[in-house]
Amino acid sequence: YREAADRLGRVLAERRIGLVYGGASVGVMGAVADAVLDEGGETIGVIPRSLATKEVAHHGLDELIVVDSMHQRKAKMAELSDGFVALPGGWGTIEEIFEMLTWAQLGFHEKPCGLLNVAAYFDPLFTFLERAIEQRFVKEDHRPMMMMDSNPAALLDRFSDYRAPRVRKWLGPEET
Repeated sequence: YREAADRLGRVLAERRIGLVYGGASVGVMGAVADAVLDEGGETIGVIPRSLATKEVAHHGLDELIVVDSMHQRKAKMAELSDGFVALPGGWGTIEEIFEMLTWAQLGFHEKPCGLLNVAAYFDPLFTFLERAIEQRFVKEDHRPMMMMDSNPAALLDRFSDYRAPRVRKWLGPEET
């Protein structure tokens, strides 16, 4: 997973795409930030004060924004970002990418969302999403809102071509 994080960071820097992320020095995203920095790319971290004081903040970033809560962190990252990539991770990863998908579905933003599918990590999640569409809990027209690729460059290429679907969010009574 660290190798994939390193590849993503290098591709971001090569393409002059800045990194906005949670601001930690540890974990997979810390590795992405290190790779971006190693290649001379721009990095912005957004971290809640409660985590910054636990010595996990990355102090080598171009900018480290300290906020009061996780809600403020996610809102600030969404405001500063042009798209959202999730790498393999746990509850926070899943929660954050699904929140960005929900915001896209509600029309709060038109930014691409994608999963970097390292070692088929997200295959079961994508199967779940397909089932949600099949069972009509998610509209078929919303399928393009979530992209997935195992190659960072290919995923970012898809981001470049992304156009948010123009669909209504709610299912009508006849669709349930």
